[in-house]
Amino acid sequence: MTDTTKVTEFLRAGRQLPSEDLIIVLGPTASGKTRLAVELAKILDAEIVSADSRQVYRHMDIGTGKDIHEYGEVPYHLIDIVQPGEKYNVTRFLEDFEEAYCDIRSRGKTVIVCGGTGFYIQALLEPRPYAQVPVDLARRTEMETMDKGTLKRMLEKRSLPEDFAIDFSSKKRMVRALEILEWLDNHPQTKFSPQPVYSAKVLGIAPDLETRRRRISTRLYKRLENGMIDEVKSLLQSGLTYEDLEYYGLEYKYISYYLQGKATYDEFLRKLETEIHRYAKRQMTYFRKMEKDGIAIHWIN
Repeated sequence: MTDTTKVTEFLRAGRQLPSEDLIIVLGPTASGKTRLAVELAKILDAEIVSADSRQVYRHMDIGTGKDIHEYGEVPYHLIDIVQPGEKYNVTRFLEDFEEAYCDIRSRGKTVIVCGGTGFYIQALLEPRPYAQVPVDLARRTEMETMDKGTLKRMLEKRSLPEDFAIDFSSKKRMVRALEILEWLDNHPQTKFSPQPVYSAKVLGIAPDLETRRRRISTRLYKRLENGMIDEVKSLLQSGLTYEDLEYYGLEYKYISYYLQGKATYDEFLRKLETEIHRYAKRQMTYFRKMEKDGIAIHWIN
């Protein structure tokens, strides 16, 4: 019996799968997350939503480890949706995720989240006040025709509950805030305890340290052979600066040092390899923190 089959049987045990909004596959870099998520998606007729803070960027393929070929015919979301030079954050991720989730569920498909950005994944599962206020599609459609200025003025006239915060940078968030406040007007006695927006079965891949280190090093050398340095040169030619590259992660940061002559090839490679190993360790530390925060992760060795 393969590991994927064992995982699938585990998910189906006790008829638990239909009760979960999401299946989440998380793990440190080079742990095999994408491969497992794809195999599960084939078995469960699912689509995959990436929870990776860098794979959202177009033209950053090798350095971010998109490995698009692994998906085959399995549909994927939140990859290649942002231009290099933009700043992506967890607020945008939550908005984009909700849109992808609704799209996938509207077609009756299972949603599998796959990624190593623990902060993004935890944001999907954290309790949020008023999350259980129902959507009013008719009112939402009406408000979505309004401009941001109108919505902001409407909100500024409202008195807010003490625990209610509004993100004025996003039209979607303002519409949702008005939707909630209007619902509260009609249900003034309702008391809420914060609830997560999504429920999930969380699977974690945790190779032993020696295996993890070997995979990281092997993958790094393969990426260099496949043209990772040329990818960085292309980004510079497209208008990004060396300072911009530092924002997009270790590979781009240390290759930029090499291209600027701040490090020899051997120096940059040795430093980058060391830092990726440290990054994987930090990822595991964050996942353990998620467990301490009450998120149950079912680990696969």
